[in-house]
Amino acid sequence: MYKIATLNKISPVGLAKFTDNYSITDNVNEAAGILVRSQDMLTMDFSDELRSIARAGAGVNNIPLDRCAESGIAVFNTPGANANAVSELAVCGMLMAMRNVPAGIKWAETLKPNADMDVAKQVEKGKSRFAGNEVLGKTVGIVGFGAIGQRFANACLGLGMEVIGFNRSPKEIPGVKRYDDLKEMLSKCDIVSLNFPVNDSTKKMVNDDLFAAMKDGVIVLNFARDKIVNEADLLAALESGKVAKYVCDFPTDNMVGRENVILIPHLGASSEEAEDNCAIMAVNETREFLENGNLINSVNFPSLNMGDRGSKTRIAFMTKGLENPLTDIMSKIDVKADNFMAARREDGIAYVLVELADGAEAPAGLQADFIINTRIMK
Repeated sequence: MYKIATLNKISPVGLAKFTDNYSITDNVNEAAGILVRSQDMLTMDFSDELRSIARAGAGVNNIPLDRCAESGIAVFNTPGANANAVSELAVCGMLMAMRNVPAGIKWAETLKPNADMDVAKQVEKGKSRFAGNEVLGKTVGIVGFGAIGQRFANACLGLGMEVIGFNRSPKEIPGVKRYDDLKEMLSKCDIVSLNFPVNDSTKKMVNDDLFAAMKDGVIVLNFARDKIVNEADLLAALESGKVAKYVCDFPTDNMVGRENVILIPHLGASSEEAEDNCAIMAVNETREFLENGNLINSVNFPSLNMGDRGSKTRIAFMTKGLENPLTDIMSKIDVKADNFMAARREDGIAYVLVELADGAEAPAGLQADFIINTRIMK
């Protein structure tokens, strides 16, 4: 029986994918797996029982990836499961900004009939102050072409926009002109959409230097993470008019109540469909790892998939610092194997999966400085 802890509300549609061999527990210290959404786990202590953490979403900046790897805890995310929800909200945010919809709604809610003019006449008299622009024919620049960026690009193409993009990988998107120079791309955009993760190299990446490269009066959409933008530099860009509007799904102390800032309360992945999709994927990843030893969408160990083990016995080795982990592990164990696979990351973290032949016995616990963890699945 595997015990699973949930640190946030996880869709019951996803939890239903667990079999009778699993139970949900409130005690994190006895859990073999954890399902989490946005709860901060960076300072959390992990028990020796914990084998996996599955993030029901794409971003994993709330999980200590390196510490988990050193402890032999596999961390998974669910790339693409919420992409449609986020991209749809980004389109919504873009249209709201272009057409001044939030300001117009806020004004309309203050209207009251009076002796001189009813509400309909007040609307006709005052609506011109909220006149905006259409997106048709405008140029939108997309920074980052993951699952969300690609969907957003296709939606913009469908709206008749010119779509250009910057991506560190050589990925080509049909209909999108790709730029290798980010500043050159930014200089051509009426709208800029930020679609890349936050990490040590991207924190506050959108700063004075990049704002200076943008057109005057640009609209900036941030449905990625608040920390990729230097807020002090953004406020200066808003004050000067360099940025006409900033649309963000992550309200912060510095942004609340600001003119020309449209804040959405982190709704990007909060559709029912996205929550179901993320939970289903997170549960499937957890089961594949605990039952079969497969690493699918792991963000701190290399991917490896040996398929279903059936009635076979498998041994999983998590290692570090080996140049040839498969050779080194197989030379240390005297066992008959039907199948064996290994995968290694550039930082030396590796994973070796050995499937024993029928009748073969798993060897006694193998200890070595380069072995982080060993697990036997029967």
